[in-house]
Amino acid sequence: MIDPFGRSVSYLRVSVTDRCDFRCVYCMPEHMSFLPKADVLSLEELDRLCSAFIGKGVNKLRLTGGEPLVRRDVMKLFRSLGRHLQTGALRELTVTTNGSQLGRFAAELYDCGVRRVNVSLDTRDADKFRQITRWGDLGKVLAGVEAAQAAGLQVKINVVALRDFNDQEIPELIRWSHGQGMELTLIETMPMGDIDGDRTDQYLPLSLVKANLATLFTMDPLEDRTGGPARYVRIRETGGRLGFITPLSHNFCESCNRVRLTCTGMLYMCLGQDDSADLRAPLRASSDDAVLDAAIDEAIGRKPKGHDFIIDRRHRKPSVARTMSLTGG
Repeated sequence: MIDPFGRSVSYLRVSVTDRCDFRCVYCMPEHMSFLPKADVLSLEELDRLCSAFIGKGVNKLRLTGGEPLVRRDVMKLFRSLGRHLQTGALRELTVTTNGSQLGRFAAELYDCGVRRVNVSLDTRDADKFRQITRWGDLGKVLAGVEAAQAAGLQVKINVVALRDFNDQEIPELIRWSHGQGMELTLIETMPMGDIDGDRTDQYLPLSLVKANLATLFTMDPLEDRTGGPARYVRIRETGGRLGFITPLSHNFCESCNRVRLTCTGMLYMCLGQDDSADLRAPLRASSDDAVLDAAIDEAIGRKPKGHDFIIDRRHRKPSVARTMSLTGG
C-alpha cells in the first residue's frame, strides 16, 4: 500500500479495546466513559480486518488499547494472528501494555509468537506512579516486566516526559532500563482528548530533556530507523539505546509507515488528524473481502502528509477530540 506521498504503509496498530485498568492523567479523565460493548468488533472481526491488511502488505502488527490485555479472551486473537508469522506474511506481532497484566500473560504471548513488548512506565516512585495512573500498582507492573523478560520477551520502556513530574527522574530511569537490558524511549505528551487538566502544564519539550541529559551522558547519534517516529542515540556510559519521539518539537511525519484501527473498525490514517474511514460497514457487508479491500485502498489514498499537533496557551483544546485509548497509541 502506497500513500499519496509515496510512503509505503506496512505497519498497523490496532486498538482491541478502549478500556483500561489505569486512568493516566495525560491520557484520559478519571471518570472515563467507555464504548458500549455492542459497538466493539468481535475478536473474529478484528482477526479478519488484520488479515486483510496483512494480505495488502502490512508486515508489522501491534495490538494496543486502552490496555489490550484486559480484553476478555484477547489471547485467542494473538494466537490466531500468530499463523501469519508462521507463513512469513507477518514479520512481527507486538503489543503495547501498561504492564499490569504481563505477569499473567507473558509466557503465553511468547508462545503466540510475540517477541517484543512495549511497557508504558513513567516513574519508578510508587507514590508518583499511583498519582500519574490514579489506580495503578507499581509493584505489579515491575513484576510483569520481570515476567516478560523471564519468558524471553524483549522489553522496551516508554516514558512520557512530564514537566515538574518525572523530568528529574529520567536519568535514573535510563540507568535502570539499560541496566536491565531494556531500551527506553522518551515521548512528548500529545494533545489528544479532553483530560482533567491543562496539557500546557504537562508539556516538556524533549529538546530540553536532551540538553539536560547531555550534561550527564555521552549520546552518540544512531542511524537506526524502524519506520516509526523515534530517533535514537547510544548512551556510552550504559551501552543502551535511547529513543526520542517528538510529535510537537520536531514533526516526524516524513517517514510515517503506519495507520491505526480502532476497536469499532474506524481506520485513522494519521494519529493527529480526524479524517477516518469506517471499515466495519464493508467488513459486515460481505464475507468476501473485495468490498473491504476497496475501502482500505480508498482510505490509504487519503493519508495526509502530517499532523498538526499544537500545545500552547492559545490552543488549550486538544488537537483531536478522541482520546489516545480509543485510537490505539
